[in-house]
Amino acid sequence: MENFARFGYVSKGFVYGLIGILALLAAFNQGGKTTDPTGALHEIATQPFGQIVLILIAIGLFGYVIWRLVEAIKDPDHHGSDAKGLATRLGYLISGLVYSGIAANAALLAIGSSSGGGSGNSQQDWTAIVMQQPFGRWLVGLAGAIIVGLGFALIYQAYKEKFRKKLNMSELNGQQKNWLVKISRFGIAARGVVFIIIGFFVLQAAYKSNPNEVRGLDGALLSLSQQPFGKFLLALVAAGLVAYGIYLFVQARYRRFKFSG
Repeated sequence: MENFARFGYVSKGFVYGLIGILALLAAFNQGGKTTDPTGALHEIATQPFGQIVLILIAIGLFGYVIWRLVEAIKDPDHHGSDAKGLATRLGYLISGLVYSGIAANAALLAIGSSSGGGSGNSQQDWTAIVMQQPFGRWLVGLAGAIIVGLGFALIYQAYKEKFRKKLNMSELNGQQKNWLVKISRFGIAARGVVFIIIGFFVLQAAYKSNPNEVRGLDGALLSLSQQPFGKFLLALVAAGLVAYGIYLFVQARYRRFKFSG
């Protein structure tokens, strides 16, 4: 199970690293593009041996999903059952559900089948459905506020280096640890910035009562490129996503795993 979970972190890191590299190429006008995990999977599918890579990613991501469910249900890190602990465990559950969809998409692409749509359209469709419900706009607004809050929480996590508590890097020397910690902090903070941008779009959708305002990761990166100094901002965040991929590789190698509460 531990090896399965570590393979999951590797798979997720590979996907985020590819997203960052494609965005970096786009920032420097080298043929890349802004995309999300679904788009990255489609990009892999077009490459030689793409189907084999997709199968490996699918297996790894399913391992990551199982680990997230273990964290949510068994609570091996003892987050507890108070409001903060339940919120953290609910986040693990939601993460598991999200990545189960990405894993399924990778498996479908590997066998030559896919829904063909990007996640952006799916998010807009779901937002439209929620908005049609009683208090729908308020629910969408609440979701946007939570996403923004999560973004700031990630930036705070990067600042406080809380992720170090779950890592065992005793075999590394001081300089190696410092470099990996700096890269990890940069990556986590960059992901936090992306969450804040995505949350802002969700809030805007609620304010305007327009689900088409919702943007996913690809839309967030594209919006950065359209700002003043957009190429620089896109390159900075893209490099951060590559760093986040490296951070996930660090998790795969050095994370402490516990499988009981």
